[in-house]
Amino acid sequence: MSSALNIGSQALTANLSALQVIGHNIANVNTAGYSRQTVEMRSAGYQPLGGFFLGKGVELGTVARMHDAYLTREAQLSSSVASADSERLARLAQLENIFPTGEGGLGAAMNDLLNAWSDVASSPTNMAARSVVIGRGEEIASRLRDTAGQLDILTTSARQQVGDTVNNINRLAEDIAKINQKILENQGSAGEPNDLLDQRDQLIGELSKLVQVSTVNADDGRINVFVAGSQPLVLGSGAARLAVVPDSTDGSQQRIQFQQGSSTMELDGSALGGKLGGVVQFIDEDLKDVTNQIGRMALALATTVNTQHALGVNLQGGTGEPFFVPPADVAGLPVPTNTGNAAMHAEVSDPTALQPSDYQVNFTATGVDIVRLSDGQISSFAGLPAELDGLSFQIDSGAAATGDGFLVRPFAAVARNMQMAVSAADRLAAASPVMVTPGSGNTSGMGIVSLYPVEPSANLTDPVTLTFLADGSFTATGLGPGNPPPDNAGPPASYNYTPGQPIVLNGWSLTLRGNPSAGDSFAITAAPSSNYGQNGGNAGGMLALRDLATFDGVSLSNGYSAVLSDIGTRVQGAQFAASYSGQVAASNEAARAAVSGVNLDEEAARLLQYQQAYQAAAKYMQIAQGTFDTLLHTMR
Repeated sequence: MSSALNIGSQALTANLSALQVIGHNIANVNTAGYSRQTVEMRSAGYQPLGGFFLGKGVELGTVARMHDAYLTREAQLSSSVASADSERLARLAQLENIFPTGEGGLGAAMNDLLNAWSDVASSPTNMAARSVVIGRGEEIASRLRDTAGQLDILTTSARQQVGDTVNNINRLAEDIAKINQKILENQGSAGEPNDLLDQRDQLIGELSKLVQVSTVNADDGRINVFVAGSQPLVLGSGAARLAVVPDSTDGSQQRIQFQQGSSTMELDGSALGGKLGGVVQFIDEDLKDVTNQIGRMALALATTVNTQHALGVNLQGGTGEPFFVPPADVAGLPVPTNTGNAAMHAEVSDPTALQPSDYQVNFTATGVDIVRLSDGQISSFAGLPAELDGLSFQIDSGAAATGDGFLVRPFAAVARNMQMAVSAADRLAAASPVMVTPGSGNTSGMGIVSLYPVEPSANLTDPVTLTFLADGSFTATGLGPGNPPPDNAGPPASYNYTPGQPIVLNGWSLTLRGNPSAGDSFAITAAPSSNYGQNGGNAGGMLALRDLATFDGVSLSNGYSAVLSDIGTRVQGAQFAASYSGQVAASNEAARAAVSGVNLDEEAARLLQYQQAYQAAAKYMQIAQGTFDTLLHTMR
């Protein structure tokens, strides 16, 4: 009878435990990260009796959680990718808002400046037209400064987010290490601390949204967490740290550093993943590229306009002064490991060849390698000075040792420092130092479209006479050195002529219209000082800058459209990536939840099942107790 009572009591206990587990599941149906638990029953064994083997009932085997490690890892990984894409998209949307289109955009301000020279070209003494040019210059300079300021604000905000995210990563790493220790202390021989395991998985899931992680299970139940591929953020019950530190070469930039004890290692931002990786990618790639594009636009505009303005003559008869404050030459930032004492800088040599990139200058045993960091292209030179992408890299002092390196950021601060240099209307160099006079015997009626200087040639004002031949070509007498050779060997040697196409010789550009007759001539001479007030030639040269191919073949006036196109492409790509990775993450999480999540209908069915089993066990005990009481009564 004791065996019967024991079978009943064990059945009651086992089924009551099952009911408690079901109640625990139902109570945590909305708990994030909770994994459904199930009771596993097993036979309590048997006992021999008279050659027979009688069962001893049921006992509780273990309480297991419904958990698929593979699905959990997939959900964590896809969540990390989705977080990175989503964060980058959010930041790119903020970046896009800094660059408006229409009248409020940089493109409109740049075109307003260039177009304003049209009125000066047609009326050189109109002081109001000259004042408009200065006002338009102030406007584009102001908008470039404002844009750079907005980029600085966005950079500061993103860097603050990096710091906050790193702090959250460190906190989660410490919490995971603590949970690891609790799991180690609470491991049982017949079961596991399921709720602690769920808490740890939840913490790892939160961590994977901030940074991409990989995990390795230890034999003692603890789990090791790695970031950036192989760096152990959590080892057993100990946690390492991430830190935000200044870049060793450029202190204005920041880097993510892995710290474990006294050892440190700089992490590759592209390998971080998660929200941290998304923000770092935005700072190191998107924000830097766009900043360089705006800086290139400002540098090309300032250099090109200043160069053309310097070729003209103002109303006082003086040579044109800088229109914008000339951008400063950019000093190379030495790498901390340099052993030489060289100092270097980069300056603009050709504003139409600039590329929106930073550069790494590396001194080798055979010369110098200059790396364009935007695409990794390496150009080798015998030494400095060296010309690359419209920049001249030059040594200022000292000597570089093999292995020395310098970081050159030619566009980082140009827009931020954009300022007007000309403030008085009479200081605008609108006049051309050369003038053209048609020959008195011309019979074709050819007209003069424009004449303006295009380069500071030593022979710019030398007298030159163009005489047209019967075949439509022309001869040029009085040319200085450095001009292109004649198209036709002659005799006489002559240049081909196309109506409406500029003739560029001796540092000036002359455009004529109409078809010439044999003997037509034009004399280009120095403009007399008395002519400066009525001479708008250089204003025409400033106006012609609109069509100058400046940005990878795009005209100066359309340079802003290239920036907008690049930003739009980035945003569109980020939208697709965020949408796709978000769908994958949602799908993987649904697959994980299908295994681990609580289904109330299923729990209700199991509740009835174990309730009936419990009631049956209780009825069995009641019958066994009655039988036992009857037996005792009979024995009396």
